[in-house]
Parts: sequence; structure tokens; C-alpha cells
Amino acid sequence: MKIGKPKVERGMAMIYDFDKIINRRGTNSIKWDVPETELPMWVADMDFETAPEIREALMKRAQHGIFGYAGLPKEWYDAYTGWWETRHHFKMEKEWLMFTTGVVAGISCAVRKLTDVGDNVLIQTPVYNTFFYSIANNGRNIAKSPLIYDGEQYRMDFDDLEKKLADPQTTMMILCNPHNPVGKIWDRETLAKVGELCKKHHVIVLSDEIHCDLTAPGQEYIPFASVSDVCRQISITCIAPTKTFNLAGIQTAAVFAADEELRHKMWWALHVDEVADPNVFAVDAAIAAFTKGGPWLDALREYIEGNKNYVFAFLTENLPDIKPITADATYLMWLDCRGLKKSGSHAAHDCGEQENGQGKPCGHSTEKPEFCRFLREKTGLFLNDGSQYGTDGEGFLRMNLACPRSLVEDGLKRLLEGAGAYLKMLS
Repeated sequence: MKIGKPKVERGMAMIYDFDKIINRRGTNSIKWDVPETELPMWVADMDFETAPEIREALMKRAQHGIFGYAGLPKEWYDAYTGWWETRHHFKMEKEWLMFTTGVVAGISCAVRKLTDVGDNVLIQTPVYNTFFYSIANNGRNIAKSPLIYDGEQYRMDFDDLEKKLADPQTTMMILCNPHNPVGKIWDRETLAKVGELCKKHHVIVLSDEIHCDLTAPGQEYIPFASVSDVCRQISITCIAPTKTFNLAGIQTAAVFAADEELRHKMWWALHVDEVADPNVFAVDAAIAAFTKGGPWLDALREYIEGNKNYVFAFLTENLPDIKPITADATYLMWLDCRGLKKSGSHAAHDCGEQENGQGKPCGHSTEKPEFCRFLREKTGLFLNDGSQYGTDGEGFLRMNLACPRSLVEDGLKRLLEGAGAYLKMLS
């Protein structure tokens, strides 16, 4: 079949070489620790070099040659507060900020220290699979309020949400803002309603905003804490430069809370769990990212949007049984594969990933996702099966588009080949 070639505006993205292929095999990359014949487009990890200014800052720090204990200078606080005020129109006070080694570490700390064993922690499925682990592994119950999907977009089900929040056993809600995997930017009215409902039912909001800077060109996300006094006072927010600037391996993030009592509890939680101290590269990386990384990020967003446009055009022309969901944020594409008849998993579960980077089963299911597994075995295309994000994700796939265009083209050819073979197998 003919591969569609849509017109893609490159503009600012041409300033940086996002088309450059960088061999990541042999670098201890979780994403690329797969057989040579496979194309990994799964975990949320970019295949681009980070901004030159960040690389320069890290090399300068490395050249110093002494790597002792690191502290947090004023410049670190200024970098975060300045970025959020300039980029997201939200004034964050220095006193609200706390360092942590990662957003997941912050989430797990909050669940462990701000709720009790046996409490319900609410999530909105389909949602980032690690939330399931952070809740269940700490002895809390997973309370799910599924999002409503109308065939085009997702929205919150406020009737169901309030019912779940009203349960006295529910003490925390983890909000994904913007939402992973569906790429939804929640609007101000929606966030305000979440805040009012959570205040009404005495529920803490833990807002994961790690994807907040990866919005489509011209789009802005709204920090949950910026919406109202209510939202600000009942929430803790996790933020980081890691997803935005491809720095996950540096382990640098932050948590902020405006409410003094919540902030004290969160500060204590991070320190008790020993995830409150930066390594020697974490501080310099964050400062460089938030003070000098803006132009690179704008170019990146443009390039990723071009990749998304390419996928839409390709699937529309060549594989209409697979429908990409329009996303306002993230570099992840949520693919509705239910048109391929039996493309969901046979034995989905809500505990987390069904297989890791080495293809080994997680031990919670006796069967792997059918179409996702078939794709990998038949074509080497390694995607995330939607059932990893809850049963509401059955029949979907998640594809990572933060890679050079040539890899996107390769992935789509494999997807086309695999879908054809899959349908032939079913017939």
C-alpha cells in the first residue's frame, strides 16, 4: 500500500537536528535493551539528545571532577518559579518547593505517608500504569473512576467521580494533568469542579504534572493549583524537567504544596524515604533546562506535532481500522485498535505493566495482550498494550512518537504489516 506523505511544517524544528539517528544500544537503555530486529516505541523516553545548553552544563559539572554531596542553591528555586510564572502564568512561592529524585518517588511517598493502609486512592482510567503500583504496593485500595470516551475524546464522569469520592474510605485522588496516555489537557472548569468535589469530601489531590510542558504548539496546560484557592489548598503537585528534556536518568524532580500542613507532611515523607537529596548533576540539569531550554523545547514540540500529523495521515490513508486519538499534550499517541476485531487483551488486569522491556511476564496474568504481542513477534514493533492502563484501555495501543521521523515511518510500516497479518490470521 502507498504510504501517505502529508505536508508537515518544520519551522523552528529545523534549528535542531531531531532527524539525527543516535544508536542507544549498549548504553544500558531500558527502552533499547531489546533484540536487534525490534523497534521499541513503548516507554516514555525520547530518542533525541537533550538541549545543547543542558549538555554543556552537565559536561561542565563533570569536568570539575569532584562529586560530593549536593545542596539546593537559590538558582534552583528561581529556575522552577521563573519557568512556571513565565511559561504557565502561575506564581509559585519558593517556600512551596521541595526536591525529590523523581515524580514516581514523590507519588509513592505521598500515598504512603498521607493516607492510611486500607484507604482508597482514586485514579481515572485508562491512566499511567505505575499509579496502580504506587497504590497497591503500599497497601491501599485502587478506586477507579473511568473516563468517558465518546469515540473522539475523553472527559471526566463527574457523577461516578463524586460517588467514588464520597466513600469515606477514599482519602486521596491522583490527578494526571495532562493525562497519560490519552493526551488530554484538562480545562479550567473541569479542574475547578474536581477541586470542589475533593474539598467537599475531604480528599487530597495529588496532581502529576510531569507532561505539562509537552503540549502541542499554541496549547497551554493549566496547573491544578492555579485554578482556585480551593485547588491550591487541597493539593500537592509533582513536576520535573525530566520528561520534557529527556533527563529521566538524571533523577531530578520537585514537589510543591501551598498549604503549610500538607507541605510539612510531604517534606517529612520525602526525607523519611530518603528521596529528598539531589545528586551532583540533578541541580545543574534542572537549572539549565528551566533557564535556557525554552527554544529547544519549542522546536521539539513542533517536531513532535509533525510526527503526530504524519501518523494521522498514514493511518487515515492506509489503515483506517486503527484510529489515532487527537492529543493536546505528551509525545504519546493513543491508538484505538478495536476496529481490528479482537485486538484487545484476553486477560487484562489492573495492576500495571503486563510485560517489561525484556518481554518477561509480570506474573499477574497467564496470557499476554494478543494484538500487541502479535505485533512484536511478527514485526518487532514494541508498543504498550492499552490494558496496562486499566481495563478501559483494552483494544488500544500506546505509541511513543518522540523519535526521528524515519523511525516513525519504520514503526508505521511495521504496524501496517502486522495489522494485515493479524487480520489474515483471524479470517
